[in-house]
Amino acid sequence: MPYWRLSNFYFFYFALLGAVAPFMPLYLEYLGFTPARIGELLALPMLMRCLAPNLWGWLGDKTGRRLLIVRWGALLTLLGFSLIFIRQDYGWLVLVMLLHAFFWHAILPQLEVITFAHLKAQPERYSRIRLWGSIGFIVTVVLMGHLFERRDMGGYPLLVCLVMGGIWLASLLVPEASTDARAAIGAGLGSVLRQQAVLVFYLGVLLVQVSHGPYYSFLSIYLGELGYGRGMTGWLWSLGVLAEIVLFMWMPALLRRFSVRKVLITCLLLATLRWLLLGALADSLPWLLAIQLLHAATFGGCHAASMQFIQQRFPRSCQGSGQALYVSMSGMGAAAGALYSGYLWQPAGPFITFSVAAAVALLAATLLYFGLDRPGHFSRNP
Repeated sequence: MPYWRLSNFYFFYFALLGAVAPFMPLYLEYLGFTPARIGELLALPMLMRCLAPNLWGWLGDKTGRRLLIVRWGALLTLLGFSLIFIRQDYGWLVLVMLLHAFFWHAILPQLEVITFAHLKAQPERYSRIRLWGSIGFIVTVVLMGHLFERRDMGGYPLLVCLVMGGIWLASLLVPEASTDARAAIGAGLGSVLRQQAVLVFYLGVLLVQVSHGPYYSFLSIYLGELGYGRGMTGWLWSLGVLAEIVLFMWMPALLRRFSVRKVLITCLLLATLRWLLLGALADSLPWLLAIQLLHAATFGGCHAASMQFIQQRFPRSCQGSGQALYVSMSGMGAAAGALYSGYLWQPAGPFITFSVAAAVALLAATLLYFGLDRPGHFSRNP
């Protein structure tokens, strides 16, 4: 298994997320946009996740040329985002957000299929590779946080392009893997998607991301309003991802001991608690540190368990489509989360906004509790 070449790609891919999630809202605020406009612009790449992964997933399953899609997607992501150097008005940024996201979201679903193909009969080892993505996130967040503590956000687009260039270069090192190229996917995919447990799972995926909307869109702005500097903000983002890394290291053992259903429901109940505490107690640093540690469950646990669900529920000929649908539902939920948090943030305030997020997470836990617990539904362990 090409552990280091796969890990290198995950490092740069999620380093880009580390550059975007905490700092894109700050850059848009630097450009003078209101919270509502920031929410709209941040929702656009997430909306593109509803369309692009399914197109690229179908193409990958049909042709088997997944690695080619990854490499071209990485290069065109860089070229699309580079248009930001031309203008920074609202209309032009709409184009930039949509264009680069269309290709960015082609990448990860195909790479996940390639990774599991290399893992073969050891899918639980996925977490040990994926944790390098979390490390890439931390490195980027910490370095950019300290940089923008001393300088304004004017140089932000250039740094993002450098990370995107790293993704493309890393994609050139990833080796091919046998992923059942040109498989006949129609009947197999349709039969999986008609299963109630699968439908409930994907609805849960959507709601998880809806609940994360205020966190990804406004956490950095929120912490700034509470008096935390950008360096400290970077470290707080990193703490959450560091907790996620620790959980990824333990996930193989956890998924051997507990069912995917139990892991997902537990993580969503912890998400409910996390959003309530974040809305009420973020001005207390000790509480905020504890809240950030819960990121291990609200993202890390949910994501690793979801990957296990897809890998085991979908036949290999449909893996690309299963991964693409996961990304699409995540994108739809993230877009809805960015929009409602943008419209609520100014008139209602952080407490109400995060309380809505908590209610959505609790709804997701309830649906998975009933939807994945009926006879014939998926469970990793009986």
